[in-house]
Amino acid sequence: MAEILALGVSHYPPLAGPDERMAYILRRMLQNPNLPAALREPAGWPEGMQAEWGADEGVAAAGRHRSDLVAALMKTRAALDEFDPDFVVIWGDDQYENFKEDVVPPYCVSAYERFKITVPPGNVWGEPPGELFETPGHVPGAKHLTSGLIEAGFDAAYAYKPLHHSLGHAFANAVLYLDYNRVGFPYPIVPIAINCYGRKVISQRGGFPNFERAVDEADLDPPAPTPRRLFDMGAATARVLSASPWRVALLASSGWSHAFLTEKNRFLYPDTPADRRMYEALRGGDYETWRSHTAAAVEESGQQELLNWMCLAGALQELGRKPASTEFIDTWIFNSSKAFLISPP
Repeated sequence: MAEILALGVSHYPPLAGPDERMAYILRRMLQNPNLPAALREPAGWPEGMQAEWGADEGVAAAGRHRSDLVAALMKTRAALDEFDPDFVVIWGDDQYENFKEDVVPPYCVSAYERFKITVPPGNVWGEPPGELFETPGHVPGAKHLTSGLIEAGFDAAYAYKPLHHSLGHAFANAVLYLDYNRVGFPYPIVPIAINCYGRKVISQRGGFPNFERAVDEADLDPPAPTPRRLFDMGAATARVLSASPWRVALLASSGWSHAFLTEKNRFLYPDTPADRRMYEALRGGDYETWRSHTAAAVEESGQQELLNWMCLAGALQELGRKPASTEFIDTWIFNSSKAFLISPP
């Protein structure tokens, strides 16, 4: 029988850049012409947000945020190295990167021989931008998993090569950040792209709201897979791989509530209370709270990327485990709540 390691990390894109740029998403949201005048300056923000912004527009807070994130990533990497998997399954979102107007699958297993890892410009490692690294895939594992999911009633899409983008940032950043200290990442990966952005994946290009043109109901896309469906798919993934001959790490890669998706907060800060409720349920092994979380609640709280973790929660329930280690890193000004999880066999 196989052994399964379960992990969760953040792929927050600004972590790859310098501290001075860590809050660039907030700066972008402050350009919203519909933002009330009182919210355009820190004096109108919640106290915690003002404190994090400080006198230096968040630079000192960015250093602390980076330190917390990197420490959690290195703890996760240590668990991964100790486990030494045959491959790593990564649940991540595709934000109008590989899947665009031509096709948007609910979820798709990438059965590539190799993956190119893109490094952003102006990165903290001083590396040239572009497709700098390659990491191997695990085609037998990807095909085995896809076959098992289909047999279990989950009509999984699969691909042997990319369509528009070599590897979306949810996956590439997971690899880059777990190798933040650049010691190498020797583990083959099997990315599973989840359509987390659902009604906004095409209409909003999986990203920031378009302040120049309001998106009405008729512009929105069909919804993402329901939380319940993805929870059950994660459980099926654990069942299929538990009966395989491989040692497998299951990794959810995402932030949780995103400011730029949280309209009720004027797109300025995430819905941390909603994230805290889900975090406490996950930490305590209350998986029914996760499975019963609704699509409407996901959208209201800007928790679209929580759907990647929905798969992880389903896997944990199937494996009969509570997390051994968790961490929740909140923020007002750095766009999203970040969570980390380790659950060894």
